Amino acid sequence: MVHPIDAHQHFWRFNPVRDSWISEEMMVLRRDFLPDDSAPYAAGGVVAVQADQSADETRFLLELAEKYPCIVGVVGWVDLLAPDLADQLAHWRRAPALKGFRHIAQAEPDDFLARPEIVRAINTLGEHDYTFDILIYPQQLTAAEQLVARAPGVRFVLDHCAKPPIASGDLTAWRAGINRLARHPNIWCKVSGLVTEAAWYHWTDDDVFPVLDAVLEAFGPQRLLFGSDFPVCLLASTYRDMIHSLSRWAERLTVPERALLFGGTARAVYHLEG
Repeated sequence: MVHPIDAHQHFWRFNPVRDSWISEEMMVLRRDFLPDDSAPYAAGGVVAVQADQSADETRFLLELAEKYPCIVGVVGWVDLLAPDLADQLAHWRRAPALKGFRHIAQAEPDDFLARPEIVRAINTLGEHDYTFDILIYPQQLTAAEQLVARAPGVRFVLDHCAKPPIASGDLTAWRAGINRLARHPNIWCKVSGLVTEAAWYHWTDDDVFPVLDAVLEAFGPQRLLFGSDFPVCLLASTYRDMIHSLSRWAERLTVPERALLFGGTARAVYHLEG
């Protein structure tokens, strides 16, 4: 397989206070992760995605992008409720590597993304040609669908397929929410983070493939893009096993469709160069 664009990697210098979400059972993540650590998986280029909700995080990722050519885009963080949001976005236009923003909405109330002030803010992102990555749990799909409907000029990327409950095996409610969301043409689905929703290091293709089949049916091959969620994926799998599983599933796609999944769609959605 030609080296893919990995549309979802994280980088950090581990701070036990700031990174308190990394619990004791996640010891493999309790260290620094910088582009040198993901070099074997970055030959096609990576999109660096925020993990901390601060302007410092955005600056940190942009500094990495200046130093490491493998980072072809950055999804940062901005305070959506800041009264000077438009001015901040105008300032960030000086950083061409910055392609969009993400808020950790999975940690917010279920209606967060549908709140009028959030919808207004994200429409402002779209006016400045930025994407917005949606990070949610399945029960937040209704609010996400309302947001996407009310911001038709924004390019949205759904992270981790909205974290389907793979380990429990009941995908019914998740699938219904995904189908409603996918009816909107301005949202794409990032095929990422699935192995950590399954039984860690005990998952099989049979666990993950039904989710991939469902998002393929809902979004079509033109609106799917690959992301590894490295290094978080290491909680449940090696990078090699994860990418090999996805590659086996992708054999059902045509050659042009696989090219979209493994780079073409990310390039188009995030306006990546090359």
